[in-house]
Formats: sequence, structure tokens, C-alpha cells
Amino acid sequence: MALLLLFFMLPLSISASASGDAFIGVNIGSDISVMPGSTEIVALLKAQSIQHVRLYDADRALLLALANTGIHVTVSVPNDQLLGIGQSNATAANWVTRNVIAHVPATNITTICVGSEVLTTLPNAAPILVSAINFIHSALVAANLDRQIKVSSPHSSSIILDSFPPSQAFFNRSWNPVMVPLLKFLQSTGSYLMLNVYPYYDYLQSNSVIPLDYALFRPLPPNKEAVDSNTLLHYTNVFDAVVDAAYFAMSDLNFTNIPILVTESGWPSKGDSSESDATVDNANTYNSNLIRHVLNNTGTPKHPGIAVSTYIYELYNEDLRSGPVSEKNWGLFYANGEPVYTLHLTGAGIIFANDTTNQTFCVTKSNADPKMLQAALDWACGPGKVDCSPLLQGQPCYQPDNVVAHSTYAFNAYYQKMDKSPGSCDFKGVATITTSDPSHGSCIFPGSHGRKGTRINGTSLAPSNSTSSGCLSQYYYNGGFFTSSVILVLLLCAVV
Repeated sequence: MALLLLFFMLPLSISASASGDAFIGVNIGSDISVMPGSTEIVALLKAQSIQHVRLYDADRALLLALANTGIHVTVSVPNDQLLGIGQSNATAANWVTRNVIAHVPATNITTICVGSEVLTTLPNAAPILVSAINFIHSALVAANLDRQIKVSSPHSSSIILDSFPPSQAFFNRSWNPVMVPLLKFLQSTGSYLMLNVYPYYDYLQSNSVIPLDYALFRPLPPNKEAVDSNTLLHYTNVFDAVVDAAYFAMSDLNFTNIPILVTESGWPSKGDSSESDATVDNANTYNSNLIRHVLNNTGTPKHPGIAVSTYIYELYNEDLRSGPVSEKNWGLFYANGEPVYTLHLTGAGIIFANDTTNQTFCVTKSNADPKMLQAALDWACGPGKVDCSPLLQGQPCYQPDNVVAHSTYAFNAYYQKMDKSPGSCDFKGVATITTSDPSHGSCIFPGSHGRKGTRINGTSLAPSNSTSSGCLSQYYYNGGFFTSSVILVLLLCAVV
């Protein structure tokens, strides 16, 4: 699922519905062993300023919790209900009554996905896909909701063949009996072609033909950019190439005015031994760059400036998903609400409060082993070159005098010193990132807005008349107290 294109440059062939600003949304899956409650999910969405969500069903409790929030909601007809709805107008009408009409207008339902990747995952249902879409739409017309709620069906980008160069792309001809009437429906109702774009899989399947930087939106020198020999358009990332391939594939069937909505795109943060590129750094890089790319409305080479809104896959890691390790690790957050990593979104607007444009801190995990905390604390205050003097007896952060509190201060000081870079808040698994300021009393943590000082690269520095001596303080605990050896070292540093 890949990065979102911001709706391209508004040639008149693209309908007005695509001419607005692009948005970023998130998918919410439920294959989680300890699923957060509906109110917890909505609280997280609000805290992160997320205004667009896609559900893989029409969960009643979550739809009720989303009421009166203003959040734009996409509900879905699951694949296992598709056959019934596609064969019965009455069944479709009942589904809309129960899952849509019962919740609007309090819940801001704006889109219905009918099935998901039906052509590639449930091909026996393909012949009734368009019927199901039409029946759902007819029920919306009867309820006078068809103008505010769009209907479509997400597709895997694998239905596009010969996708590079994009100008020669076309849909798998065997699906023309489905795609042609579907595109006619989308055109007549002003809806979107929904596409799941995953540069991660394109990169893996290319056997190193596609450079990793090209998949991750990293800057490329001009001689490394991919050039479409037919149009001479330059492509600097996989995401744009896939989206333009979809536009050219629609043109191949004589449809030129249907906008694209990317319903899934993302990158896994963890994989097994054969998935070496499923890492926190790569996931952070991809999703951060994707969000910027979409919200900047840069568009694609074929349609610069025309927004292609995108839903990130996904909000939570889904630990119950089958398959390789990566399948369980696409989320931005763990089920307990902790971020898997901190997005780097400077200049991308207000979405996602856990980014580095806002306050984030590094703290100890609640279940961390004290011995591992001690070792990590020793490292931070030693080789990590953190200024741990506020932890000395009589200083503002000495109390509470225990390894948990002191390591939290040291971990966060290192995290801020490293400009909140990926991997700087781990300490062999005993630390985690939070948006809650751990400052207390007169102990103001680096990075806190409460600190009176200067912010340099995200780190808050207190005013000081002293200069660094280059002497590193070494901290060791013995029953919760600094040993005299530490005091001696500090006194020697002071003398220097």
C-alpha cells in the first residue's frame, strides 16, 4: 500500500470533487488480542487530530463513539457479506438502514467501501461486485443520502499490469467485464477509484531493481529518477508511479475524469529474518514522507497539484494477523496507545500530535527490568554524554530517588539531545515515547515548554554561565543512593 498522491494538477479532465485539499486518514483494524475500547480509540483520534478514519466493517459501538466528533468516517461491507448484498436489493437496503441511517447525521459517515480487493482475494464474488455497489447506492438514494455519501470498492494495485512506465499501464483485461461498469458507476456518481498502494511490496518483489530510497520518498539525484520514455515525465518515488499507472489504465478504457482515493498505504516497522527492510526507521521515513507529500498537494507528474487523499495502514499493530512478522506490525500505535515511533512531520500541519513538531518525551517502560534500567542509566550518563547533574542530591530532579525516576530523566535528556531521532528512545527495549510531559515540581525535563532556556534542535537548554569541561559524570546506584565514588568524580569534574 503506498504513499498518497495529492490530487494532481487539476487538468479539466479531473472532476471538481478532486480539486479540494488532500487529507490523511487512518485505517482501524481489529485483529488485536486486547482491543482498545471504542471510547479509547476515539480519544486517541482526537488527541492526534485525526479527522478521517476507515473501518473494515460498521462496528456499532465505534460508530456511536464517533458521534458528534465531526470525524469523517468510512464504513465497509466486509467480503463475507458481499454475496448476500450483491444478490438482493432488500439485503443491501437493510444493511444501509442498520449501519448508516441509524447513525447519521450524528456520526459523519461520508463513504462506503463495498468489499475489499475483491478481484484479487475473492474472485468468485467479482461478478456481483457492481450489483452490490449499485444496490447500496440505491438505498442511499432512497434515504436522500447519496449526495453526502460516496460508494466504491478498494482494489489492489496488482490489477494494473505493465505498470512501468506508467503511460503503458492497463488493467488486467480479464477484469474488464467488472472494471468497465464499475468505472461508469464511479463516473456517473462522482465517486473515486479506490486503490491500495504498497511501495513496500513493490520494492520487495522487484529483487533490488527498485532502490529503497525510491520506495521511501527519499531525495534522488536527477540521474537516478525513473523516466517514462513515452511522456518524458520524471518519477522520484514508487507511490506517484503507481497512482499515475492507475490514471493511465483508466485512460486505456476511455475514462479520464475519475479521481483516485488511496485507501491503504504504509510500511511495516518490524519483520522476520527475511524482511530486513521492515524497520522502525523505514516505517517512520515512509509514513512521514507520505504524509508530507499528500498534505503539500504536490500531486503526481501526470497530474501535479491534484489531491489524492490517503488512508495510512494502519492505526494499531494487529498482533492476531497471520503470516510473516511484518503483517502484525503496520501500525502507528500499539494497542495501549503508545506510539510505535515518532513521526517526523515538521511543516505538515497539525495532524498526528505524536510528531516532532509537538512535545514528545522518552520515559521508562512500566514493566522494565531494574537491572536493565540501571545499565541503561549508566550508559546515558556516561558514554551517552547526558548531563545528569540535575539528578544529584540537593538538585531539582534528585527526588524521587530511585532508578526508574532517574533513568526516565536521563533517557529523555539523551532523546532530546539526539533531536528525537529514530532509535534514540529504546535503550534495549526499556524506554518508550510519550506525549505526556514527565516534568514534576521544580524538575523540568529537557524538551518541556516549562523549561526556561533556549531550544536547539528540539532540545531545551537551560541558561548557563559555565562551559563544558569534557568530564563525563558516571552514575551508579546502591540501594537507591549515589555512591561516594560518584560524588568524588563530580568534585573532580568541578575542579577541572
